[in-house]
Amino acid sequence: MDFNFNDEQQQFADALRRYLDKSYGFEARQAIVRSEAGISDTHWAAFTELGLTALPVPEAQGGFNGGPIDMLVVMQELGRALVVEPYWATAVGIEALRLAGSGQGEDAALLERAAQGEIKLSVAFHEPHARYDLFDVTTTASGSGEQPTLTGTKSVVLHGAQAHYWIVPARLNGEVALFVVAREAAGVTLTDYRTIDGQRAATLEFNGTPARRLEGKHAGAAALEHIADYGTVLLCAEAIGALDALNLATVDYTKTRQQFGQPIARFQALQHRMVEMLIHAEQARSVTYLAAMRYTSADPDERRRAVSAAKARVGQAARFVGQQAVQLHGGMGVTNEVAAAHLFKRLAIIETTLGDVDHHLARFAALPAFMTAEV
Repeated sequence: MDFNFNDEQQQFADALRRYLDKSYGFEARQAIVRSEAGISDTHWAAFTELGLTALPVPEAQGGFNGGPIDMLVVMQELGRALVVEPYWATAVGIEALRLAGSGQGEDAALLERAAQGEIKLSVAFHEPHARYDLFDVTTTASGSGEQPTLTGTKSVVLHGAQAHYWIVPARLNGEVALFVVAREAAGVTLTDYRTIDGQRAATLEFNGTPARRLEGKHAGAAALEHIADYGTVLLCAEAIGALDALNLATVDYTKTRQQFGQPIARFQALQHRMVEMLIHAEQARSVTYLAAMRYTSADPDERRRAVSAAKARVGQAARFVGQQAVQLHGGMGVTNEVAAAHLFKRLAIIETTLGDVDHHLARFAALPAFMTAEV
């Protein structure tokens, strides 16, 4: 199986990396994290100009119809640079509109605006009591017709306060359905906060909040799981970029830190540890690329197997590489003054977003033909 990017994808990656290296260095990133907004309109405009916001949007709505492999290119570079802009949240929201929306009317208009960078989106996957269970939904939708209302609470909605629209799972007549809610809608209580990795999240409380149901052909519980799998693949790709950056930072640091009159990079025992770190990252990369390719499989179980295998392996790699990097950096590895500490924090949050290692191992094992399945 060919895991190489084509020329167009590689050129896109190179252009994005040049921009991030020039304009989104570590100090610039830290200034954004410390700002009141927690994101940068200037960088979002640059992402729009580079075509990032249009990449996952269908051509019919002014996008480039980029698939999971194309998104790998973007997410790896964003992960490498520790980008805190709400790109992941918006990309997952776009996928939600693509899968569960009608492709016409207001759904098409939202996709067009997202492609142009005019709006940001976020999917409110989780509720406070549910942990990783996507289907433990107690938020309810009342009423019918064009204006149902929502009542309930969603927690840890990534970049929820920065989004203009939320895609919200809720129960309507006992079944899970997906709804679009505007940020300025009545009856919303929003609590914004910073997460330990410098990103932003929010708690959303709905109290008779007007919403619009997504009524595409696939807009129920199966679509919610499909959307979460898409988000998981993108998180794994971001983690690959962060792992690469953390491995590079560790090697560079060991070349400069002196012990017994020589760089510690010359010690064979530490060289072996850094080789193990590289092996973990490469294994995670391979299974992530495979998950991206199988995300579009017509067989849902094949998609689930590949996605959960990738998330579990990436989570293991994130923990191992992060812990080793901190140890090899010594005390500097846990200070806010070096990028390594922030990379470790981001990897730790990725590992627990949309299911941790144990959750995805259990999901993988619960799938049919577990004993004979090939990933």
